[in-house]
Amino acid sequence: MSLKGLLSSRSNAAARSTPAPAPAPSASASIMSDGERLAMLDELEQSGLGWFWASDAHGHLTYLSPAIAARLALPLGDLIGQPLATIFTAADREERGKSLALMLGAHKAFAGMPVRAARSLHGTILRLSGQPVTNADGNFAGFRGTGADISDEYHREAETARLARYDSLTGLSNRHRMAQQIDATLTAFKVARRNCAVMMLDLDRFKHVNDTLGHSAGDELLKQVAARLTRAIDRECEIGRLGGDEFQIMLPDVDDRGVLGDLAMKIITMLRQPYSLEEGRCVIGASVGIAIAPHDGVTREDIVRAADLALYASKNGGRGQYRFYSGELENETIFRRRLEEDLGTALRDHQLFLRFEPIVEAATGAVASLEAHVCWDHPERGVIDEEEFAQIGEGSALQGDVGRWAIGAACQGAASWPDSVRVAVNVPVALFLADDFVSLVADAIDSAAISAARLELEISEAVFFGDASIVDRTLAALFKLGVRLTLDEFGSGYSSLAYLRRAPFDAIKIDQRLVAEAERHDSRELGLVRAIVALAGALQMDTMAGGIESADLLGALTANGVRYLEGPIFSEPVDEDMLMQELAGGAWKIEPGTERTRRARRRTVFRKIQVIHDDYAYEVTLRNLSKTGALIEGLADVPRGTQFVVDLGGGQLAVATVTRSNGDVQGLEFEQSLIEDGSGGLCTRNRVSPYALAAAGNPLAPLAPGKFIGIDQGGAIPKFGYAAQQG
Repeated sequence: MSLKGLLSSRSNAAARSTPAPAPAPSASASIMSDGERLAMLDELEQSGLGWFWASDAHGHLTYLSPAIAARLALPLGDLIGQPLATIFTAADREERGKSLALMLGAHKAFAGMPVRAARSLHGTILRLSGQPVTNADGNFAGFRGTGADISDEYHREAETARLARYDSLTGLSNRHRMAQQIDATLTAFKVARRNCAVMMLDLDRFKHVNDTLGHSAGDELLKQVAARLTRAIDRECEIGRLGGDEFQIMLPDVDDRGVLGDLAMKIITMLRQPYSLEEGRCVIGASVGIAIAPHDGVTREDIVRAADLALYASKNGGRGQYRFYSGELENETIFRRRLEEDLGTALRDHQLFLRFEPIVEAATGAVASLEAHVCWDHPERGVIDEEEFAQIGEGSALQGDVGRWAIGAACQGAASWPDSVRVAVNVPVALFLADDFVSLVADAIDSAAISAARLELEISEAVFFGDASIVDRTLAALFKLGVRLTLDEFGSGYSSLAYLRRAPFDAIKIDQRLVAEAERHDSRELGLVRAIVALAGALQMDTMAGGIESADLLGALTANGVRYLEGPIFSEPVDEDMLMQELAGGAWKIEPGTERTRRARRRTVFRKIQVIHDDYAYEVTLRNLSKTGALIEGLADVPRGTQFVVDLGGGQLAVATVTRSNGDVQGLEFEQSLIEDGSGGLCTRNRVSPYALAAAGNPLAPLAPGKFIGIDQGGAIPKFGYAAQQG
């Protein structure tokens, strides 16, 4: 249909829809001819101020202003005769508007509907309005309507709406949208009795990248992190960036902590792979805290706070790990802060002491050096070992003071060793950058009357993020002093040949995480180790590797030319008394022992728990715990084959069978294995559902941190008695 036909059709339609003749125009009014009206409409179409369209009774397009087709970059001939509803689709931003097909099918007038061409690659958005028309018999004959290009206005409004809900840098949901999504989800899931997990994620060492490579590099890094997060999660979720380097993930319908732990570990592994930026290559890490609704919280405020506490605990636990929320975390956090506050007293009252870990020369098996580790004999807590102390000291303002003490104490200890054995001390970054660091080292050497070459300072690559002139001046002074310098954690992410060119290092210590990856994965990581050894050799530097537990890894590292080795396969850190015994002969040689493994962190040992049998709950002492079973103490005459439900606290119930019984001690085997909790401990996959407790008459609330309170013993009769020592 031509514009003239459309005009004629509109005129006829108007005449049919008018029951009474229009009043005659006044003498002063001018009457426009059809030709003039057609010319005016042509000019209107060409100017872009107004476009027209028409359809027949079946919804097929019969007319479209050529200017519209041109704007859409679609041949007009391909559009005429096609169903209008297949040519245009609704462009409603929220996808909640009525479809064009429904509007046309209703045979009712519509106005202001935003649409886009289904087959056009252009971003043109049209606003369509339409009026139904009837023929002479009063039957529906189709639509006549107008259109306008609203692309600029539409996209401007869309961008404004997007910025209000999404992070402008990464494209992920922003803090406001995440809060809305979690609120809406938890409200709906509470009624439907469904679970929802929330992960809080914080990047480790991101500030170093931002400070050294610049904010543009930091921004690009955040974009790449967002892309990796999106790829890592292959299930329904909502991912948001809350600001800075903090991210949040909502995972509907998942409460299996085994699934969540695997996903968290996958995220951590993906995010710590190297990043290529225009400003350079870098590696960062990530820590994750996990909470599950309604187990850990019913409202958004509760569940986000729980995930935050778990994140805080994972960062305090050494970073690069995940942690599930538990009711004990708050007390643990308070206790850790109290320990940090007590550190000043520990320095003043001489509560700190050193343990020494042997560093063995691969070729001879002789102990060439002993690495000093700081421990704490706490008056209330007892001995805090080197691993836990490192976690406490890392975030403390007194870390530099502890480093000062450690250098002095290590030199004093080395004074009584054979001259062939060096002492190695890890230097905190803050201490290295202190104005008096070099004089401190010189005084410690003079006071102990040892050769400067017997003191080995392990210096992190992070020192190079400080003032370059200070770093270079300090390294030059230490070299002149004669101490041995080791570049620590090489391969951790900031490794640069520039460091090695600038600094007079004697050795490179390969990052322990790279060494661990070399054992767990294929030969690629071992190839990196081999490359580092070759680089060190070219620069006349020694290489070291730590954390070695297995004979296979030991053999691979030795075969690849690593000169100095350290780890549980040789020895755990030893105290000074044992050290003096080993060094009494003048030298200490260690044969690697395959039976040596790193000791497990002491958790859940000698803790009061409940075991349930025939609806009766007994209090016993948990002596040890593994993935597959436990050892309990306190009940008398329990036969093998007895089944217990072991209450590990916080709604964690594990079905177990007694596999051995000796007096008041029973060995239990779990029906379903426990899983890693991300921080060296163990937990159950699932917990008692708060929904089940609510169905039994209790209010819907997070699980209590202590013993499970769902057992009503009533008139239940105990089958087993307590041993005499239980009381």
